[in-house]
Amino acid sequence: MPCERKPMRYGHSEGHTDVCFDDEGKCVVTCGSDGDVRIWESLDDDDPKSINVGEKVYSVGLKNGKLVTAVSNNTIQIHTFPEGDPDGILTRFTTNANHVTFNSSGSRVAAGSSDFIVKIVEVVDSSQQKTLRGHDAPILSVALDPSDEFLASSSCDGSVAVRFYYNGKHKSSDVSNAKSLCRLAWQPRSGKLLAVPVDLTIQLYDRNTWTHVSTLSDDLISQVVNVVVWSPCGKFLAAGTVGGNLLVWDVEAKLCIERQKHEKGFTVCGMAWHPSGGRIAYTDTEGCLGLLEGVPSSSSTVQSTKVSRKTHDYDDLFDEDDDRGLDEGMSDSRSPVKKPIMEEDDDDDDLMPATGRPRNRGSFLDDDDNSQGMRCLHKASKEDGSSAILPAVGPAVSRPVYEGPMPTQPQRAFQPGSTPVHLMHRFMVWNSVGIVRGYNDDQDNAIDVEFHDTAIHHAMHLTNTLGHTMADLSQEAVLLACEGTEELASKIQCLHFSCWDTHKDWIVDLPKGEDVRTLCLGQGWAAVATSALMVRLFSVGGVQKEIFSLPGAVVCMAGHGEQLLIVYHRGTGFDGDQALGIQLLQLGHKRRQVIHGEPLPLSRKSYLAWMGFTAEGTPCCIDSEGVVRMLNRTLGNMWTPVCNTRDSCKSKSDHYWVVGVHENPQQLRCIPCKGARYPPTLPRPAVAVLPFNLPYCQTTTEKGQMEEQYWRSVLFQNHYGFLSSSGYEIDSEGQSRAEKEQQELLMKMFALSCKLEREFRCVELAEIMTHSVVTLAIRYASRSRRMALAQRLSELALEKASQIQEEEQEEEEPEEQMDAEESTETRKLSKCSSFSSILVSEKYSGLKYIQAKICSSFEEMKLLLNFVFQEYLINIFKLQVSGAGKSSSSPAGQPRTTNVLDSMTMSNRKPAPLGSTSKQGKAPVLKPLAPKPKSKVHCASMPHRDKNIETFQNAASAPRVMPKTGFQLWLEENRKSILADNPDFEEMDVIKEGMGRFRTLSAEERLNWTERAKGDSDPKKRKREDEEGQVDEQTESDEGRTKKKKPLDTSAKLSAFAFNKE
Repeated sequence: MPCERKPMRYGHSEGHTDVCFDDEGKCVVTCGSDGDVRIWESLDDDDPKSINVGEKVYSVGLKNGKLVTAVSNNTIQIHTFPEGDPDGILTRFTTNANHVTFNSSGSRVAAGSSDFIVKIVEVVDSSQQKTLRGHDAPILSVALDPSDEFLASSSCDGSVAVRFYYNGKHKSSDVSNAKSLCRLAWQPRSGKLLAVPVDLTIQLYDRNTWTHVSTLSDDLISQVVNVVVWSPCGKFLAAGTVGGNLLVWDVEAKLCIERQKHEKGFTVCGMAWHPSGGRIAYTDTEGCLGLLEGVPSSSSTVQSTKVSRKTHDYDDLFDEDDDRGLDEGMSDSRSPVKKPIMEEDDDDDDLMPATGRPRNRGSFLDDDDNSQGMRCLHKASKEDGSSAILPAVGPAVSRPVYEGPMPTQPQRAFQPGSTPVHLMHRFMVWNSVGIVRGYNDDQDNAIDVEFHDTAIHHAMHLTNTLGHTMADLSQEAVLLACEGTEELASKIQCLHFSCWDTHKDWIVDLPKGEDVRTLCLGQGWAAVATSALMVRLFSVGGVQKEIFSLPGAVVCMAGHGEQLLIVYHRGTGFDGDQALGIQLLQLGHKRRQVIHGEPLPLSRKSYLAWMGFTAEGTPCCIDSEGVVRMLNRTLGNMWTPVCNTRDSCKSKSDHYWVVGVHENPQQLRCIPCKGARYPPTLPRPAVAVLPFNLPYCQTTTEKGQMEEQYWRSVLFQNHYGFLSSSGYEIDSEGQSRAEKEQQELLMKMFALSCKLEREFRCVELAEIMTHSVVTLAIRYASRSRRMALAQRLSELALEKASQIQEEEQEEEEPEEQMDAEESTETRKLSKCSSFSSILVSEKYSGLKYIQAKICSSFEEMKLLLNFVFQEYLINIFKLQVSGAGKSSSSPAGQPRTTNVLDSMTMSNRKPAPLGSTSKQGKAPVLKPLAPKPKSKVHCASMPHRDKNIETFQNAASAPRVMPKTGFQLWLEENRKSILADNPDFEEMDVIKEGMGRFRTLSAEERLNWTERAKGDSDPKKRKREDEEGQVDEQTESDEGRTKKKKPLDTSAKLSAFAFNKE
């Protein structure tokens, strides 16, 4: 049976740790970078005895009631055990001591430091010391021979010295940069073998001949071996690696009999075997303590394992009983235990190399006077005839082994914004509303609630009689929960402090066997996820509401307003990855599911660390690698990385603990944790603000920086649309500022692309711009003499104008069709006039050029003339008729018009109807003319002016008849078909049905119906069409004489512009 790996538990703050057992195996002793030595009676001991010995402790040793520690103040201290009373300082170094160990009898202590020195000190008389030199780098590890004859030491330069040096390790000049701690270990009792970690293997050396006798390795080892430790019987060797692997070998058979994986893959930096065997304690670089139970303690255990598994083959992996658990036969890290590859054991006690061939004794010992008591191992010739031949091992028989991806241990449920439950003083929740702290020590078991804004509620102190471990806080209530016990059920308690009656709290007991895993609060509701894979909804007043099931075990939940976010395990992850799913629900009046269990993206080999909402209501998550992701609603509810907190950390052991996310202003509020993942409750930690930074390419360049700023602004502006659609008030000024910032960035990128002569890229940027900014882009391109680019941008602007027209036509009601057509024509004219003014201002004022560049079709020119003649010429001619003999100046408040093309540049000012007045400095409001039949008036040249005046006078004196709209004309022709399909319809029903059908027509078809309606309403249309030929001929003749004669007046210029088709 494989051994059982107990779950890791918190032992010390993050950093280097060490572990050992006492002589009887009753206690586990650990030390860490927090400067404490803790004595644990068991792994479940929640109140270990703590002894503070300094600022940091690098190593600990225990023997005969004496506790020695290597402390950061460059000393080796000794304390009594288990009292923990100081008993003096054994020795001092000039720098930190990195490792300390006892000999087998406990009478001597060996220590090595970063000053390249190893010291051996007598425990009874510390004045009896021996200093050993010879290393050229800081000492990593020391080990005393059980026979008290030799001392082995390793250093950062890759050397191992046992009166000899082995140069086979990675070289460095500092302990923190070393790839491995290279913890050496002598075989107990006899001290026959020395185990030396070398890269991915463990080398064994014979103490009598200093011959390399064997190499222990395994396919599971993918990173450097860090520590090794022998079993008390001396037959088994355990090792821990940088990658978190835990392995146990039967040294005689050179067979790996146990393989375990650290649940989070952290580096194993300390290991200790129980004096009676069967258990191994280990620690990691995150300050956690773990235990392996059921480890084989004798060769008989291994032999029985071989016999029991000898009959199984590869196919038996799938023929097991269905009632057997999935995890049986696998470690907690989901690593299957490999079968032995040896059929029979050798009775020989001697060890052989892994190849099974005899090895010559290839080295001899020689004294070196310069080593000061240490002897070096020198390589000798392989032809040395005096080498002893060791008996060979029988041939190995290989068995098929599963080598595919390994399942990942699923992460446990947690409460976002909380620190681990086993801490005595912890944060139960920290969010944008306030802080809930929990205290569970000998003096008090209470909960403190503090609000960031005291206007919401005053601070509260609650007695935690029920043992609540989970909490959430909103502006309405405090929600608490505790897990059940054998006697008591799991309970939910809510303190509704915003309630207007006298009963402000309620308690609900869950069914027997169902425990609360996580909880959250929203606007008027509370949600609780339980161990029965269910979510229970309550009102904030205590009314039970809906219940629904989850596809997997819940991980966490978060609430904001009417939104409920649930994260759960959607399957089994492999190779360190978590397989999480997410659901987003709207719990308002119209309840719906927004995200339907899609996978939640996380970084490789990471887990979910925080999940919640921004202050504006956008879902956001953070994984253990520090990557912050935000939901992009405009991209199909995809997740976009917006920040990486690890970029702001100064050390690998530093982390940021997130407490809130804001989109406006863009802030990531978090607490820096030095050398830990979680902050202490006291003193109150300071909150830091980190900026967001989307991981775009080449952000060191100007182009990359502006691209990142633009898309970050777009992403963080999405909440305005969501809030407005949800009925919330939004900051219109902030939204305007964000849009202005985006358009400025687009214009800067456009200018940069023009300088780089990337005109295609300029058009791509213009497609993202608004219509008004495209006008600026056209002006910039014209001034830059890039006329081809200006032409394409003009075409793009016309397309945008038509799109705006189509969108507005779809939104407007058919009853307002007439007003809508006039407004869209006005907008299109303003766009065309602005384009014309741009080109004219750049000295490209030829009428043919303007016509070719701006008005790409004759229909566009007709649309332009409709508005120009109706608004400008009518007013001009009426002024001339009614104001005969008066000054040619316009009335008060009316702008003087001398050139129609010049007036077209004023796209934001429209002339008022005749006789109206406007205040100075205030733009006039465009109003329709007096009701009269719509007609197109064409003015060809100067000789026709009197005729045009007469036409306008007749139109003004004609009876005022409202013209038909395009919809009315279409309805008259299609009324019969509508009634044929729906004979029971009344008049109003027919109109409504007609409106729906008319909207389905394309924009071009609707425009045709509108033109037909205009033509039918003008009885003189035929007569004007007959005169068009003459108008065209007159226009061509006048245009041909423009260069010889004096400049034409206003009507002549406009006529030439309108009807020149070249």
